[in-house]
Amino acid sequence: MSNELLDTDSAADPLGQTIESDDDIEVLPWWQNPVNLVTIVVAIAVLAGTLGFVIGNNRALPNANRTDVGFLQDMRVHHEQAVQLSFIFLADQGTDGDLRTIAREIVVGQNIEIGRMIQLLRDFGEPEVNDSDLAMAWMNDPVDVDRMPGLATQSDIDALVGAQGADADRIFVQLITAHHQGGIHMADYAADHAGTSEVRLMAQQMASSQREEIVEVGNLLTASQNDG
Repeated sequence: MSNELLDTDSAADPLGQTIESDDDIEVLPWWQNPVNLVTIVVAIAVLAGTLGFVIGNNRALPNANRTDVGFLQDMRVHHEQAVQLSFIFLADQGTDGDLRTIAREIVVGQNIEIGRMIQLLRDFGEPEVNDSDLAMAWMNDPVDVDRMPGLATQSDIDALVGAQGADADRIFVQLITAHHQGGIHMADYAADHAGTSEVRLMAQQMASSQREEIVEVGNLLTASQNDG
């Protein structure tokens, strides 16, 4: 045994470095430990940010009135028939090519708007569909849902289904023109009376685009008939 006595407070490691014993390590309370303090600060910052996001979003939710809700619910149904009419028209390959382009645009555009209307109703916490047999009560002009202005009757739809070529062109333009005119009537009211900027803007854009489309399909039908 070596005559040299090892210091009880330190020892040499194999590399000759002095290793401090446990007695030399100072253990700080958890609230004084820098690592713990940094972790707590980061956690508080994340929590505060999350709460701010939630509170901010809740405050940002618009206050929808009966016009917002009623318009979105009823116009969704209105749009769905325009899509149906367009699909029927597109089923006949002998129809005018330019009118077929318009029909495709209606299918895509109005389906996108349907999706947006559904999402807004969800944001407002309202049903996605009108649970009443009456439509347009929100504009003080209640009618049966299937009697909304511009909606084609079943006989109108049957006539389009049975038509071909130029006859289908004519019937489609007649039905979609009347359909858009009814939609514009509803959209103009919503643009003036809706409680949220989102719905007012949507209604304005619908009315504008459908007015343009009425002129376009009319001109295309005239050109097609002249060419024929």
